[in-house]
Amino acid sequence: MAGDRFIRPAVFRASLENKLGDRIVISELEFPWPDEPFGTVGEVDEASGSEEAVISALEGVSAVVTQLAPLTERVLEASPQLKLIAVSRGGPTNVNLEAARRRGIRVANVPGRNGIATAEMTVGLALALLRRIPLAHQSMMENQWRGDLYRWDAVGQEAAGSVIGLVGAGAVGLHVAKIFRAMGADVLVYDPYLPDEVLHGVGRRAASLEDLFRQSSLVSIHARLTPETANMVNAELLERMPPGGLLVNAARGGVVDYDAVAESLQRGHLAGAAFDVYPEEPVDFGHKLFELARKGHDLVLTPHIAGASRETARRAAEGVAEEVRRFLDGEAALNPLVEPESPDPMFQAAR
Repeated sequence: MAGDRFIRPAVFRASLENKLGDRIVISELEFPWPDEPFGTVGEVDEASGSEEAVISALEGVSAVVTQLAPLTERVLEASPQLKLIAVSRGGPTNVNLEAARRRGIRVANVPGRNGIATAEMTVGLALALLRRIPLAHQSMMENQWRGDLYRWDAVGQEAAGSVIGLVGAGAVGLHVAKIFRAMGADVLVYDPYLPDEVLHGVGRRAASLEDLFRQSSLVSIHARLTPETANMVNAELLERMPPGGLLVNAARGGVVDYDAVAESLQRGHLAGAAFDVYPEEPVDFGHKLFELARKGHDLVLTPHIAGASRETARRAAEGVAEEVRRFLDGEAALNPLVEPESPDPMFQAAR
């Protein structure tokens, strides 16, 4: 178990022992993330800890469950007994999948583990913007009774009756759509990959991305970061929003051009924005967005914590424990990323 300070080894252990009892022997390793940022290790990204520590921990080990261990070509080459990698996250960028494939190592992950947490945080960020909660809170911390925030030109707006646009409607976006729909919002969705039957009863489909921005008073981003979506939300799209529009992003920072957001806020076209993710993390606190926030613009900025809940950690640990059980019992992976052609006989013997 290669844990960290979010999914602690004890959380992994509880799920593994509950699922497998005395069928396994467990050793532990803990990395310093999130107290220390993750980064690139060898050829993999978003990893915590060193190759040396992982190589030492994997000596004689048949399966590893982890969130962030750097499972590089070098690590896998030095771990000939390793047959299963169960990654407790949706995007296993810390694993060299091709190196695992060449060595016949099964790799499985836990997609959607933080979907509910991220959706709830997204709605929280949106409501904070809509009702200007951070601004009101800050005024109280500065011993100011801002009665003027009740003025017609200063009050916030309600989600009910608003057109709220969602760019992407996967596990997170659909949950956000259901919450806003229950609140009485008119939910507009742009997602060319979403079947019509999934959207039925949840929201309307936008004819295009431009159409979504043109109609929405608040837009929330739920798209993956790919070469096609990088800086997809740019100055031209922001300009299509009605004056006073709001933007929320708790998906991936690289989907949004934050320089364009800052310029639109400064001009007064965008009224506010809420971000939990950034193109570079940790962030550059000298960026124009932070300058505008310090000057009192309606900005809500949080340090990439949307997916962080204890339920997420437990769900992730339960997911990898189930993958270990399935491998021990000779069953196909529930969420395979790399699946060898035939089960390893060592694991078959453990049944």
